[in-house]
Amino acid sequence: MQKARKPIEIKISTVVAISAILHETDPTSLEKALKEMTGGVADFFEDEFAVLDIGTLEATAAAAIDWTAVVALFKRFRLNTVAVRNAPEELHGGIVAHGLAIDNSAVAGAGAANARAHEAAAQEAAPPPAPVTAAAPAAPAQPAAVANTIVIDTPVRAGQRIYARGADLVVLAVVNNGAELIADGCIHVYAPLRGRALAGASGNTAARIFAASLEAELVSIAGVYRTFENGHAPELAGKQVQVRLQGERIDVLPMSAA
Repeated sequence: MQKARKPIEIKISTVVAISAILHETDPTSLEKALKEMTGGVADFFEDEFAVLDIGTLEATAAAAIDWTAVVALFKRFRLNTVAVRNAPEELHGGIVAHGLAIDNSAVAGAGAANARAHEAAAQEAAPPPAPVTAAAPAAPAQPAAVANTIVIDTPVRAGQRIYARGADLVVLAVVNNGAELIADGCIHVYAPLRGRALAGASGNTAARIFAASLEAELVSIAGVYRTFENGHAPELAGKQVQVRLQGERIDVLPMSAA
């Protein structure tokens, strides 16, 4: 007898968006900057999602943003604006009224400033469609891509997201709580793995996660996820482990398991 399908299934879905940090709000100035950035290439951004970061703007400038004009401008450059980051609470109502979401994932204060600095560095280091395009959330240091592998050799801090598009991701330092690792292939962490780790993000069910010490709050393989609200298995504490997908179940096993 064929098993009836559920009307809806909820899985982890990885959506990578460009982070556009606005230093000005005048549509004419923004259009000029985008033309210079794209060099007149019509498909430079390829209909990617965009999150507008207004955290660097003065309060009066942020309040005066013409959201309809800005969204339309980005659309002309094939950027689909979906959310606004670092917006003052008093602007949330107007932003939502224009069909945009409020992105609360940014780290406040110095943490956000550090993240934006790393995003700007990644913009210079990685042309599209690299793991990071434009000013997307990126690694704290320039990653070295070799044979479809992205290598990060510095700690990944809270609020940072690293995406290895079409590649495996290797991290040689600690991944802290609040950080997020995403890879279309496997994820290897040769240090404590905290935060979130999502392997096989493009649907690769054979992808795995390997960690010197698994302390993550969430792991995912090909959209199937597992959380650890009740903690991790004590017999695996401090040991090298692998995370793999078995059917619709996430297994956490010793590294030596077949």
